[in-house]
Amino acid sequence: MGDQFNATFITFGGHVQVNTYRYLYIVLMFTVYILIICCNSTIICLICIHKNLHQPMYIFIAALLLNSVFYSTAIYPKLLMDFLSEKQIISYSACLFQCFLYYSLNGAEFLLLAAMAYDRYVSICKPLEYPRIMRRATINIFLVLAWLLPACQITVPVALSAKSKLCNYILKGIFCNNAIYHLHCVSSRLLSVYGVIVLLNVSVFPVLFIFFTYAKIFIITYQSHREVKQKAAQTCLPHLLVLINFSFLVTYDVVVVKLESDFPKTVRLVMTLQVILYHPLFNPIIYGLKMKEISKRLKRLLCRCKLNITKKS
Repeated sequence: MGDQFNATFITFGGHVQVNTYRYLYIVLMFTVYILIICCNSTIICLICIHKNLHQPMYIFIAALLLNSVFYSTAIYPKLLMDFLSEKQIISYSACLFQCFLYYSLNGAEFLLLAAMAYDRYVSICKPLEYPRIMRRATINIFLVLAWLLPACQITVPVALSAKSKLCNYILKGIFCNNAIYHLHCVSSRLLSVYGVIVLLNVSVFPVLFIFFTYAKIFIITYQSHREVKQKAAQTCLPHLLVLINFSFLVTYDVVVVKLESDFPKTVRLVMTLQVILYHPLFNPIIYGLKMKEISKRLKRLLCRCKLNITKKS
């Protein structure tokens, strides 16, 4: 019975003193998860409700925030269940599915940011051609590709991993990521090479495209008048902040898997929590504060809420 259990289930070995800090973990993670859902959903709803926000830039922002909700939902419910349980385990098939969601949505984030960078480039550098280039059909294609391309590419290593024999059943983490490859009896060179190709396609190349695009924008706006510079700064700066923050977190995820044995357990947990805590909240905060139209709508919404509370009291 024990062999059958070990062959089917993976144990998360990245938790630190769950029995001692169980309720602290639960309160923290549940609070953050609710905040992520509420903050991202509020801005998504504002963009959907107000017709003047039905522009490509805001549609991409809504898609990015929706991606953050999906990303968090792929991780938080399972984490909360683990903190409530005596044993932090997951079936291997469910672990592969979580890994698939995690990296697919990470890739979608980079591709959505790349689509936003292209939108800003056309808007600022080719304003007369903007309505022709950024049509609704073009936006829909970008959105579909942003979610479809990473999913298709991640499917291959996940399918190959499903057929691999396991010799280790303890995952050094609190959710499923590329560390599952360390569970295999034999490391696959094919998986390693394909993993690098996927990393280039969904992370490195989009980042290079974004930096190239923004470099072109800043070069052109540097030679333009003040209003164009302000427009570029207001719309491009939030995207760059989100990109830099997310790139650092993804870099950590790649590095920690490669240097698995060199990271103390507590340090690994703290860094992993930053990956799943900060970024899904960082996006709505940045766009809510830095994007003028969204910020204006949020202030009006808050004022109405305060007014309603005052009337009731």
